[in-house]
Amino acid sequence: MFVQGPVPGFRLFLIVLVSAALVVADARFEKLSPVRSVIATGLAPVYWLGNAPYEFSDWVAGLFVNKDDLQQENEDLKARLMILERRALKYAALASENNELRRLMNSSEVLDDRVIVGEVVGVSPDPFSHEVIINKGQRDGLSVGQAVLDAHGLMGQVVQTSQLTSRVLLVSDSSHAVPVEVIRNGLRAILLGTGDPDSLDLVHVPDTADIREGDLLVSSGLGGLFPRGYPVAEVTRITKEPGEPFVSIEATPKAELNQSRLVLVVFPPEKAAVEEVESETEDAPAPDSQEGAN
Repeated sequence: MFVQGPVPGFRLFLIVLVSAALVVADARFEKLSPVRSVIATGLAPVYWLGNAPYEFSDWVAGLFVNKDDLQQENEDLKARLMILERRALKYAALASENNELRRLMNSSEVLDDRVIVGEVVGVSPDPFSHEVIINKGQRDGLSVGQAVLDAHGLMGQVVQTSQLTSRVLLVSDSSHAVPVEVIRNGLRAILLGTGDPDSLDLVHVPDTADIREGDLLVSSGLGGLFPRGYPVAEVTRITKEPGEPFVSIEATPKAELNQSRLVLVVFPPEKAAVEEVESETEDAPAPDSQEGAN
């Protein structure tokens, strides 16, 4: 006796209904965030396998370096070390002066934000989404919203974390916005991603504003999403249309969005301070039991 299964149209309707329910649950109630985190953790080995050919090629290339190249590289490293040492001395003096001014102003003595070094292990395959995967996650203390930098400037922010990896939305993504200010005069504006890794748009700038090509844009800290003072972009072109109240301004990101492999993840000042206090508490010696008895 032949028993007919569910009607194909009914199965399609059921799948559409379940999909719609999942979309609503995720968009309105954020019920699927733990599921995405678990899936991202499970995909961590895939990211590492995708990065393995690059690591292997570097290892093989290192086996065939001749003596002259090693000597030249050694000389270059010595020169860079001397430059960094000079800068370190200069920064130490500036840090000391800055801390003294902060003491006089009864403000926080914290000068630098705490950071952790990560490595880019994957890139989003979606051509319309500018995202990268780094090899740091919840076990390293990362959380959604933290700023990510490279050696040149702001790259983006963490938008999703798992135990082992995190997903970073780059400043060039069309959905990304950064509050910035012109370091020359403090003019504030919003920098938007355009979907082009080499171009950003500075919006809502009046045509009477004092802004020039070559001006450096740094994060203003407004909104609390990004720490203040990190380089973001440089103004490259200003276009003024007759009769328009705002000017069209293009900027180039300072960060090497498509090239940097090592990144810095910045921890919020309050979180870094809490962790520092907890560390000092753990390192503090236990009180003498005899003194307590007396």
